[in-house]
Amino acid sequence: MSSSVPRLVIAAPSSGSGKTTVATGLMAAFASRGLAVSPHKVGPDYIDPGYHALATGRVGRNLDAYLCGAELVAPLFAHGARGCDLAVVEGVMGLFDGAAGEGELASTAHVAKLLRAPVVLVVDASSQSRSVAALVHGFASWDPEVRIGGVILNKVGSERHEGMLREALDESGVPVLGVLRRVEQVGTPSRHLGLVPVAERRGEAVAAVAAMAAQVREGCDLEALFALARSAGGLSGAAWDAAEALAFSPPPPLPVPVPGGSAPRPPDRARPQTPDGLEGPRSGSKVADGLSAPRVAVAGGAAFTFSYAEHAELLAAAGAEVVVFDPRRDEELPEGTRGLVIGGGFPEVYGPELSANERLRKAVASLAESGAPVAAECAGLLYLSRELDGLPMCGVIDAKARMDERLTLGYRDAVAVSDSVLAEAGSRMRGHEFHRTVVEPGAGVAPAWGVRVPVRRVEGFVQQGVHASYLHTHWASAPGVARRFVERCVGSWATAG
Repeated sequence: MSSSVPRLVIAAPSSGSGKTTVATGLMAAFASRGLAVSPHKVGPDYIDPGYHALATGRVGRNLDAYLCGAELVAPLFAHGARGCDLAVVEGVMGLFDGAAGEGELASTAHVAKLLRAPVVLVVDASSQSRSVAALVHGFASWDPEVRIGGVILNKVGSERHEGMLREALDESGVPVLGVLRRVEQVGTPSRHLGLVPVAERRGEAVAAVAAMAAQVREGCDLEALFALARSAGGLSGAAWDAAEALAFSPPPPLPVPVPGGSAPRPPDRARPQTPDGLEGPRSGSKVADGLSAPRVAVAGGAAFTFSYAEHAELLAAAGAEVVVFDPRRDEELPEGTRGLVIGGGFPEVYGPELSANERLRKAVASLAESGAPVAAECAGLLYLSRELDGLPMCGVIDAKARMDERLTLGYRDAVAVSDSVLAEAGSRMRGHEFHRTVVEPGAGVAPAWGVRVPVRRVEGFVQQGVHASYLHTHWASAPGVARRFVERCVGSWATAG
């Protein structure tokens, strides 16, 4: 199938140039015209997609050529953009900045080429005039496969300043598609890991997105930008689909035996997902033989906002019923929970509230002790630890967590060290670390992952059904992870029953 959804990639020479303001403002401005806008973000970032979702009313999705592989960028894009009138893709860092030591891999330029999409360059013009032409010329000519279709000038000081910039760019051959003046209220608050997530400041975030949209409507030529988006090349190949990804992924090894019971039999392949929901499992599967879909609880709320939409889609396609709960507010896990997923976020910000919810902490510990599958990434690891900054947490992992001044950030090429509910020992997985915390010890008797960069080490914890690690992973790159997890849910449930 061919995808011809009009699309733009919003890039910049460097971070801090205004990509998020422009991209989010464009999404909201076009959505307010009645267009169905598909929002995307290059790279592993979880926070910007929350603002994109607020601007468009659709799930913000990531396009990461390192985590998922270059071959999945276009299919994942087509999956998110299916049925839309326009797609806006916000870049990461500078246009040509990618994974360290990997050339263009995972850069905004790389993704733009994979999507055959024109690029709009957002330039912070606050401290330059005629030099802007040299900067734009350099970016436009650096890689002939990257088509820069226009420039949006940000932080322009006055009409005179604008005139000087436009005059300089007249000679560059790259049209000016927008001029944004310095407007303080468009700014969004930040802290130790970037922007404050939407879930933590809903009212303020709505106002910020509205301000971005108003500024973009006033300063940008929306008709010219939409015309540029329509010039994107066609994409061949089918859109990504969770059920199809499961069906064609390599079958997992035998499920991990349940403590105290025999190993469940090998899983059947997942049935395809229809627009009305998941089709019934094949006859003979444990779910079909008298058991309904195992319920997988996924942590959400303000403390746990880091997740990729494809994870829940893969869990559902594998046969699970996915239910979101808030560890700050809910005193019990959802009734009938057979598996637990705790993604990333900011438990260090909400430590007192999480610690005060003693009933839920005990329920999580009890579920883990029963051998049920529990997958925890980064913030989830902190929550499962014995304590965080001196505050009692769930105590599932015999480790202490604390805030740290040093930022740990970067892609990781990892190998599973121990058999777990997510992976067989020896399996390779690419991930991403992003935190200012330390867990001591950093690994258990059975570590989760081994990594070589930036230093050779093992990290994380595997015990009974628990897999807890700092590593953020994208399951679209290895759909068998979701199937293995759900099959373990079914196996532990059947054995417990």
